[in-house]
Amino acid sequence: MTEHPPAGRPDDEPDPLEALFGGPVPPQMREALESMGLGSLDPAQLRQMRAQMEMLMGGGGGADDGPVNTELAHDVARQVVSEAGDATIGEATRRDVEQVVQVATLWLDQVTDFPPPEGQARALSRAEWVEATLPVWQRLTTPVAQGLQTAMSSAMQQQLGQLGEEGAPPIPGLPPGMNPAALMWQMEPMIRRMSGSMFGGQVGQAVGALAGETLSGTEVGIPLLGDESVTILPANVAAFADGLEIDAGEVHLYLAVREAARVRLFAAVPWLGPQLLTAVEDYARDIRINTDGIEEALRSADPQDPESMQAALGDSLFSPEPSATQQAALTRLETLLALVEGWVDVVSARAVGPHLPNADALAEAVRRRRATGGPAEKTFASLVGLELRPRRLRDAANLWSALESAGGQDARDEAWGHPDVAPTAADLDDPLGYAERRASGADAGVSISDEDIEALLSSAEGSASGSQDGGGHEPEGRDGDAAGEDDDRDGGASGR
Repeated sequence: MTEHPPAGRPDDEPDPLEALFGGPVPPQMREALESMGLGSLDPAQLRQMRAQMEMLMGGGGGADDGPVNTELAHDVARQVVSEAGDATIGEATRRDVEQVVQVATLWLDQVTDFPPPEGQARALSRAEWVEATLPVWQRLTTPVAQGLQTAMSSAMQQQLGQLGEEGAPPIPGLPPGMNPAALMWQMEPMIRRMSGSMFGGQVGQAVGALAGETLSGTEVGIPLLGDESVTILPANVAAFADGLEIDAGEVHLYLAVREAARVRLFAAVPWLGPQLLTAVEDYARDIRINTDGIEEALRSADPQDPESMQAALGDSLFSPEPSATQQAALTRLETLLALVEGWVDVVSARAVGPHLPNADALAEAVRRRRATGGPAEKTFASLVGLELRPRRLRDAANLWSALESAGGQDARDEAWGHPDVAPTAADLDDPLGYAERRASGADAGVSISDEDIEALLSSAEGSASGSQDGGGHEPEGRDGDAAGEDDDRDGGASGR
């Protein structure tokens, strides 16, 4: 049977609903959609809506099907950078960066035995920094994006379920007897893609904004580049120097020393970078989404306007109280960040002291930048609900200085030798006590006597005997503690 166009539409004009959905539309669905005004779309509206539906409900198997729309994140970040202004790095600028990093390396060689990193000096534009760091940002934000997808689906299910309850007011245009909850399976792909698009846009906005502010590759305190290159963003360094009454060359040298020191630390302490990244992931993985805020956003925002949805969700995405797992990860992260920045402060001060007349003023400028909430803090707060601030920086700097005073730079740097003997949050409470324990060997944690080995073997034999006898008791004392520490290092959220 040949279908005829609805009355009032020419024979050669396509049916907007069939064009929108790519084929015949069931009568009940047509009635519902036409009652909402979708049966009279003009060609321009039709193309726009079709494009939005393809974006939200498009085919599977692509990169955009994940929790974070990676393609959108990339495009938004590059757009933010382009709108703010970005210049290609010239050969002269690259040579300047190479020279200041060479000088910084020579100065650091005098104050630490950690070897220079194997990577090269790099001068990056803001767009190049986006390209280099976006994979790590996507890794860190994926756990939150997964939680957002689940929360949005749950919120939509709850709303549709309430609409389908007996006695609930009818939905205008929905055929009588049709349960709105039955539509959920059709809407889930759209919700997943909508969530991925919104979070991808948020990642892109944050990373693009950070690209316009960060001074160097590891200024955020985390190894974002995945290599041992000493990376400087010359345009941002120049903007930072403009706000200081100090020669720009001296500013560049000071910041190069700080970046080279941080990269040297990450290269010499291979467990440090992975533990920092794991702490962020542990925090993000257990984050609780504010479902009430999402439900309110879904009610108030225009689902055809992704920017409207993103803005509605942005301010109330995360629940305010961290879980116990998050608090443990946060404590570990804050401790590691403080230790990294405290070490960089102390070592950089030793390196530049004999050479830069304004070293103290530059150190104070960096402290003010951190105290007012730097770019990293704003970025992490928007992406994972986390304020990335080394709150105990002064305590950490005091601890490294105390170690240096007690045993020289070797004693200071040896404390990084293993995560089990690195300073903890408790050690930051008593820097002098930690330095004294290290100096006396009481906290070395790597020297085991014959008596210790014999005691451990006896304990293990006793445990095995108890198991054979059916006692089922765990060994007491140090073995249990060590096992717990191993669990923490293998990815659990400890209090470090």
